[in-house]
Amino acid sequence: MKLPYLAAAASALAVSTTASAISAEEVYLDAVKDVGHLRRALPNAPDDYTPTHVQCPASRPSVRSAASLSPNETAWLEIRRNNTVEPMRTLLSRLNITGFDAGAYIDRVSNNASALPNIGIAVSGGGWRALMNGAGAIKAFDSRTDNNTGTGHLGGLLQSATYLSGLSGGGWLVGSLMMNNWTTVGALQADDAGSVWEFGNSVFKGPDTGGVQLFDTAEYYSHLVSDVDGKDDAGFDISLTDVWGRALSFQLINATDGGSSYLWSSIAQSKGFQNGDYPFPILVADGRAPDEVLISGNTTVFEFNAFEMGTWDPTSYGFAPVRYLGSNFTAGEVPDNDTCVVGFDNAGFIMGTSSSLFNQFLLNLNGTDISDTLKKLLGHLLSDLGEANDDIADYTPNPFFQYSPETDPGANSTRLTLVDGGEDGQNIPLHPLIQPNRHVDVIFAVDSSADTNYSWPNATALVATYERSLSDIANNTAFPSIPDQNTIVNLGLNTRPTFFGCNSSNFTEGSTIPPLVVYIPNSPYVTLSNESTFTFSTNNSYRDAIILNGLHVASMANGTVDETWPTCVGCAILSRSLERTGTDIPDVCTSCFNRFCWNGTLDSSTPKTYEPTPILETADAKGHASSKSVGLWTAIAAAAVTVTLVL
Repeated sequence: MKLPYLAAAASALAVSTTASAISAEEVYLDAVKDVGHLRRALPNAPDDYTPTHVQCPASRPSVRSAASLSPNETAWLEIRRNNTVEPMRTLLSRLNITGFDAGAYIDRVSNNASALPNIGIAVSGGGWRALMNGAGAIKAFDSRTDNNTGTGHLGGLLQSATYLSGLSGGGWLVGSLMMNNWTTVGALQADDAGSVWEFGNSVFKGPDTGGVQLFDTAEYYSHLVSDVDGKDDAGFDISLTDVWGRALSFQLINATDGGSSYLWSSIAQSKGFQNGDYPFPILVADGRAPDEVLISGNTTVFEFNAFEMGTWDPTSYGFAPVRYLGSNFTAGEVPDNDTCVVGFDNAGFIMGTSSSLFNQFLLNLNGTDISDTLKKLLGHLLSDLGEANDDIADYTPNPFFQYSPETDPGANSTRLTLVDGGEDGQNIPLHPLIQPNRHVDVIFAVDSSADTNYSWPNATALVATYERSLSDIANNTAFPSIPDQNTIVNLGLNTRPTFFGCNSSNFTEGSTIPPLVVYIPNSPYVTLSNESTFTFSTNNSYRDAIILNGLHVASMANGTVDETWPTCVGCAILSRSLERTGTDIPDVCTSCFNRFCWNGTLDSSTPKTYEPTPILETADAKGHASSKSVGLWTAIAAAAVTVTLVL
């Protein structure tokens, strides 16, 4: 049950599907003005978690071709790109690019979108490890972090970025930031009453009572079942991802009822997003039919952004408005005699879609320490779903039904089923950022993958994206050459940031020039941040230690481990822009590229076992995360030989 003021806010917001976004937000903020710690997105679903049929707007929603950016994204970019100019000027001016007036250069190109550097940030999957390590990188890049705009610090890079993509655990990070009105990482990890990231409360047990939460574990499971049953009773297909997404919301949105009314489409309706105050959020998932077991590198990659859901791949090759998912699109249109559906795009469901690998855990409740009563409460639902191959995320009715039958093998299916975005090996969500229509110049790729036996990355995700860029499904996307994983480890490129694609002259004239990729692999600075992907709770001190470690990884300890790093970040940001404008590369940048770019050397011999230790003074973590579930997940992973666990 909602608190009265939240119920009033939800009722007010549901009055009209055509009400202005700003007035709706004002109603909500007024409703919660006495509860200062609730700084969250719009809870604007008409009926909590249950999708609702409504009259279609006068301009009926339709699927559009992926041949260009959407008009909405194009219009938003004009605002956001302008907003990146001042933070970019400030950041580059203090990064000590000797012999080059970076501020004057940004002033000169500020009115030319094709010349102004265009920055993307991609945060990999890897469960709570990926969320926390990625959060550290975001904290390092955020000028709102305390004391983060001095010498050697990278604060302002986040404010300079145009795009922010996430996948699985990285998608939880992106979604949590967005659903909490683009608050700071520090605010999400704060231990004040009502704080959000209380990861000591296992997602399988639910929140402790107190603070913003109002019910115990039994009530938590009752809410999960009730919410999913409501969607089922309304005639919509359900899947394990419905349960998983609802559980995630208590960890990531953490509103009173776990964010059952928070929609992904509400991002585009929030005032901060409309003002271009933060980057464009994108989550990634893979297409997979329910009976398929192997996900190939040629599977269709879907993205969820603030406006749309769809794919750039030459299969469906289209985008549907995310607000109207659940509507009966046929050949790209909602039939005239049909209503539209709103409320299908629950934020937790979309975050769960990008991380549906974790559904397998829900099918193994016997391995957890929750009570028998709760297992019985949830077990029947989960058993039925598992037997029906519903370990996917179900987007029925298929928004691309009969849309591209000549190219899409699933076009004649009324059902669209999606899975974890890393199951095709591309565990860093680079795909949306290498699309030629987005013209991204540099991608800061934060990799928290568990590629090795000890859960450290070795650039498997980069290799997967590179190999896919050489296939027919690449569709004019390009990606820098990436060496094999053994070379990555043997050359130590998994222990420090590395640039890929520095020399754009390696690409043939007239071909697409890919972004420069700044690869930032998880490695130990102040703690062993290689916690198992399948650990589901951790104490706050270890949480904070991993976030701090991630900050040091991204900033090379604020330039203290390598004093050239901050300058070289500035050079990476400027690289493609300098080339396009015919500007001479500063000597200090040439030195940076010699220092951080992969030089083409190969060493494919079998590397030694990688078992690093922290390189700085170890942070006080006061014990590690709960490992109760790790043994179970070892067994599950061994049995699930058909799933590539790079997350």
